[in-house]
Parts: sequence; C-alpha cells; structure tokens
Amino acid sequence: MLSRTELISKLRRAGLDPAQIVVLLELRSALAGCSTVLDVGCGPNSALQHFGLERLVGLEGWPPSVETARRNRTHHEIIPGDVRAIEQMIRPRQFEACVALDVIEHLKKEEGFKFLEALERCASRKVILLTPNGFLPQGHTDTDDLQSHHSGWDPAEMRARGYRVVGALGPKKLRGEYHKLRYQPRLLWAMISLAAQLGWNRWQPNSAAAIICAKTL
Repeated sequence: MLSRTELISKLRRAGLDPAQIVVLLELRSALAGCSTVLDVGCGPNSALQHFGLERLVGLEGWPPSVETARRNRTHHEIIPGDVRAIEQMIRPRQFEACVALDVIEHLKKEEGFKFLEALERCASRKVILLTPNGFLPQGHTDTDDLQSHHSGWDPAEMRARGYRVVGALGPKKLRGEYHKLRYQPRLLWAMISLAAQLGWNRWQPNSAAAIICAKTL
C-alpha cells in the first residue's frame, strides 16, 4: 500500500477537493492489514486504484464502466456482473476486504440488506462502505447508467448491524448529487467543508454529508 504522503500527492493530482482526500485517507486507514480487496460497483475510475494494493479486483454492472476501467487499468482484474449476484461470482472469504463506495444506495432497501450479508460472507476480514447519510435523491446522467438512488442508510441502522460509523465529506447541507459542493466559489466551500469535517462531522455522523461504515469480521 502507498505511503500516506504518496497517496495525498496522487489524489491532489486527480483533482479531488480536500474533504474528498480526507475521506480516502480514512478509507485507506480502514483497509490497513488487507492486501486483497474486492471493489464492488467499482465504476470507471475507482479511487482505490491509488492505494497501491497488492491485489485489487473490481466488480461492475454497467458495460461502459467495465470497458473504461479496463482501458484505464484501474484494477488488476475487472469482473462484469450485477452486484446483487455477487455470491454467484465470488467465493466465500475470497478477499480479505470487500469495499462498496457509493453503491448500496442504488439498491432497494431489502436488496441492500441482502447485499450487506453477501459482502460479509465474501470477505474474510473487513467490509467497508461509503454512502450518503440518509436518502439523497439522485437521477441518471445517461440512460440505464445505474446512478439512480433507491434507498437511504443512516448511522443508527449501520451501527445496529455491527458497523463502526464515522461522518464524511463535511456538513450534509453543503453537498448534493454525486457529493458535489452546492455553492460557489467552490474553493471556499471546499475549505469550509474540510474544516467542518475535521472539527466536527467525523465524530458527529448524523450531521455529515456521507458516512463511512466499517465492520471487522
């Protein structure tokens, strides 16, 4: 895994705002000790590609994203398939960690519960999720691109399922669809979001834009 300094440098070059970089550092910390990772619903340009993992496998359901991820070599392997059928493609405990970044909210609630159970069977050590805090309305950018939101997940219900929950991306009211900042100038609001994240929202996830949920198995 890349050092903290190397990772920050790569993320800055990728153009992420400061609060997004802090989120990825949090995810990197949560993955400590895991060298084989399944990136579920990885999309075309997963941030996990920057972590320098020993083996990173992506699972993606939308064909254009599969093609782009393969072209960009974001993972050691990309498996095309529906995340709801993960156990048809992945063996029990095949990976040390299963990670699903901005995925579970695209499933209906009952599908989401089954998805969590499947992740916990496919991982041997950890399951890690990033999801909006509660329901965040979101539609398509392209037809059938799987981007619509169908459920919301809050800190209390994830804790009840055994997950450690921290807040992410600063105050909820500052971000909208795709976790984008709502207000201009972006740089100013990015710094405000970062300050709030570091000073408050990480420890008070109920007021955060998103939540990071991690479970040790």
